[in-house]
Amino acid sequence: MDLRDFQYLIALAEEGSVSRAADRLYMAQSSLSQFLQQYESELGVKLFIRTSKGIRPTSNGEVFIGHLRQMLSYYEQAKRELWDKEDMKGGRVSLGISTYRGRQILPRVLQRFSQRYPEVQVVVVEENSLKLEELLLDGAVDVAVIAMPAAKLKNEVKRFTRDEVYIVAQKDHPLAGKAVTSPDGRHRSISLREAARYPFVLSYHDTILGNISRDLFQKNKIRYTALYDNISAAMSVAMAKAGIGLAFSYASCLDPDEPLELFRIGKEGVFLDLGVAMPSREYHSRAAFAMEDVIREVFRDGQR
Repeated sequence: MDLRDFQYLIALAEEGSVSRAADRLYMAQSSLSQFLQQYESELGVKLFIRTSKGIRPTSNGEVFIGHLRQMLSYYEQAKRELWDKEDMKGGRVSLGISTYRGRQILPRVLQRFSQRYPEVQVVVVEENSLKLEELLLDGAVDVAVIAMPAAKLKNEVKRFTRDEVYIVAQKDHPLAGKAVTSPDGRHRSISLREAARYPFVLSYHDTILGNISRDLFQKNKIRYTALYDNISAAMSVAMAKAGIGLAFSYASCLDPDEPLELFRIGKEGVFLDLGVAMPSREYHSRAAFAMEDVIREVFRDGQR
């Protein structure tokens, strides 16, 4: 058994489907099915139960795959310690960030990190904050940028900045004539009730942004119309730009050169904290701490 076998079995358990696991592993479904059949035959124990909806680990399979995760984690830790002893002249660090936020931030982070540590490979994992928490708990990523408060992590997340939630509209939207400009001229605010007179395009239900937007309407007892209510954050902004409806977005995710109207929600605005997190383990590599430093710098520079 080699490390690839570990990865195959873990992927099968996490995806619950041979086809999805094969896609994740970039291999043919028939090859992965053949591997599983052959491995279970050699082991003499069924690791998975086949169902009409896919596969799931047997009780023995869950225990076995749990040990595989631990062994793979120990192997990865050994590599990190080895790379550290080589003074970061090589090695790898995995960075988790949401696709939407990463569009604006990731290129600058990668550029700065590669300039300082050209021999360290960076693996980028694109997932939303909730999924990144799961990957951190499993030790599958070394460092990640996530929205706070964390749902599953406890002491692993360190706040490093605040991000504002804006209402986004097409250029010259009627709301622009009703917005109030702040004394310093940096923001234009609009009441959520006023904005709710127009239809919205809302983000996925299982994302932080999707939850924030719906909670705002609910807590303020405001009725709203959602033309579409399960759209990616990036797509919702694109639809707002086209005049299809209003959208919500984070300040850190918006291109300042985009022809959009941006409105602060109420006079005080709506904010969430962003945190940088590492897995719950005793050892973290120097590359992970270096990546954390670069992330903080890039966000700090962007706020100037």
